[in-house]
Amino acid sequence: MSEYPPHPDFESLQSVISSLTQWAKRCRDSLGSEGLEYCGPDEAARIARDLKLQPKELAMLAKKGPRAADLMLKMLEALEIDASELEHDDPATMRDLQRLCAMCTDKRQCQYDLTNGIAATSFRDYCPNAYTLDALLETKK
Repeated sequence: MSEYPPHPDFESLQSVISSLTQWAKRCRDSLGSEGLEYCGPDEAARIARDLKLQPKELAMLAKKGPRAADLMLKMLEALEIDASELEHDDPATMRDLQRLCAMCTDKRQCQYDLTNGIAATSFRDYCPNAYTLDALLETKK
């Protein structure tokens, strides 16, 4: 376990995405459409810029929900990579890992492999973060 506390940017990013997702869901539920569309384009662009995302990425991530990258934390744990330390030392890499994980279409395979303890040897077959995870594993050696 790392001696570093979670990086504030990570916590604020999760909080902002969670809040945005909840707001979008409320709007969608009440208006019957995608809630982010009812956020003005300037406001959506500002939020995306604050999160270092493109507006289209922000819209896609909002649709995925606040827990869309949870498997990344489990994958890091399976690979014995300290997520808190990574967030502290390289928050941009952590955000990129989370962004790609959130957008991944192979979550069932990932969950299966994590549950069965084989993710550390099989992630390269499907994980969009395989290259970065391999680079992180190399730095551990």
